[in-house]
Amino acid sequence: MVRYLTLFSLLIIAPMAARAESPPVVDIELVLAVDVSWSMDLEEQRLQREGYVAALRHPDVRATIARGDWQRIALTYVEWAGNELDRVVVPWRIIESDADAEAFATDLEAAPIGRMRRTSISSAIRRSAALFDNGIDGMRRVIDVSGDGPNNMGIAVTAARDEVLAQGIVINGLPLMIKRSNPGGYFHLEELDIYYEDCVIGGFGSFMITVNSASQFAAAIRRKIILEIASAEPQVIRAAWRPPGSPPRIDCMVGEKQWQQYRRYDRW
Repeated sequence: MVRYLTLFSLLIIAPMAARAESPPVVDIELVLAVDVSWSMDLEEQRLQREGYVAALRHPDVRATIARGDWQRIALTYVEWAGNELDRVVVPWRIIESDADAEAFATDLEAAPIGRMRRTSISSAIRRSAALFDNGIDGMRRVIDVSGDGPNNMGIAVTAARDEVLAQGIVINGLPLMIKRSNPGGYFHLEELDIYYEDCVIGGFGSFMITVNSASQFAAAIRRKIILEIASAEPQVIRAAWRPPGSPPRIDCMVGEKQWQQYRRYDRW
């Protein structure tokens, strides 16, 4: 009897257990990495948070998930600022139903919005990349990073970008260019869109959407998430398809130089 039970376990029970332990497969693992540095005022942070909540509740986003090969995605929401200053606001969730999306949106809506100092895009994307060690099997892995200024802390953003891209992870961008009232200021960067395009985003099909006014937040965030989930080819969105080896059109260390200039002035 024991012999037959052993044979049964090998032929039936063991394969069933293996299947049960297999990681869930999703169309995309998506990290929403959101800037909460002090350069973002409270109103901008609130609008940004509301934009993500509204996107997750929008029927177009849910319909896009349902059209995927696996009809489900994995999602997490992270706030970041300076070097190693980040926190996971909503941990990884599998989104495959309206109820899943609503639960994620509800938890995100209820969570307090953090505020932290400095801006380290390099730290944000490196630490976001580490989050993919999550027991989930995604067809694509994408970091969606938003921000209103250049990297000014941590390792060079291009070094972090190249390290993350080497892991097969795509980096998309949401540069926030709402504040235009302080040209010439220490941390103002007029060409933040070019900075993101040449120094931050990368990987197959990577793209960015620029937000130029507070009224654009919700629509831009929704459109970006839909494109990421669908793996759609951007038509009118600036995409990272420049000739290989092209030099950046902007100094990718501009943020670090701005900070050094500020520190020299501050000592006086």
